[in-house]
Amino acid sequence: MGLYVEARIRGDLDELWALTQVPAQHRRWDLRFTEIDYLPRAEGEPQRFRYATRVLPFLTVSGTGVSAGEKARPDGTRTSALRFSSPHPLSLIAEGSGYWRYVPDGDGVRFLTGYDYRPRWGRAGALADRLLFRPLMGWATAWSFDRLRLWLERGITPERALVNWLAELAVRALVVIVTVACAGLGSFLHLFGTFEAAMAYLFPLLLAVAVSVALFMSPLSCTPAARRCLRTPPTRACAPRLLAALERWS
Repeated sequence: MGLYVEARIRGDLDELWALTQVPAQHRRWDLRFTEIDYLPRAEGEPQRFRYATRVLPFLTVSGTGVSAGEKARPDGTRTSALRFSSPHPLSLIAEGSGYWRYVPDGDGVRFLTGYDYRPRWGRAGALADRLLFRPLMGWATAWSFDRLRLWLERGITPERALVNWLAELAVRALVVIVTVACAGLGSFLHLFGTFEAAMAYLFPLLLAVAVSVALFMSPLSCTPAARRCLRTPPTRACAPRLLAALERWS
């Protein structure tokens, strides 16, 4: 099952193209990569690149790939395709491919991606991918797309967006912690008088409301959120022909 993510971004197509095609800009908003660098290429060849992801402070997983883009298509859209692989033994992803489409839509752009990969480590890797890694990759892609949207639409830099997200996450976690502590207080009040007992019965309701707000309240408008992106293609998604053309270079 391939991954699909789509975001509608109110912004300039050329600016969106630059922020996604220039490695120094791309790695700022894409949570999936720590490093992206273009490699030297010969005339007439597609662009080769190296990518890396810091999994732990002392562990970085890297790989290489090849990409090509179509900046001027007859229908006004743009397309970028890539194939990638990682020889690193600790990389769950052995090889994969994907594409980006840029579809002008009124005052904005439908920016969408479709990609898939082959996990390594046999059956254990396939199980880990299905249960954990693939959902995490889908979430990280959607979160990153919304982070990019905030950059283009509201001028919130990727670095600021990350701080906003961490701060909001910390506040929500604090609400849950305080709620759990208050739950213990509610149980303690049962030991006292009528008023305290009545308050003890109200505590579960108040706690349920507090936890619901902390866990399910919509993210702030300045905070990236994966839920704002479309995760299922509206119609059957087809990979661009450009992707097949890269096969002989990968």
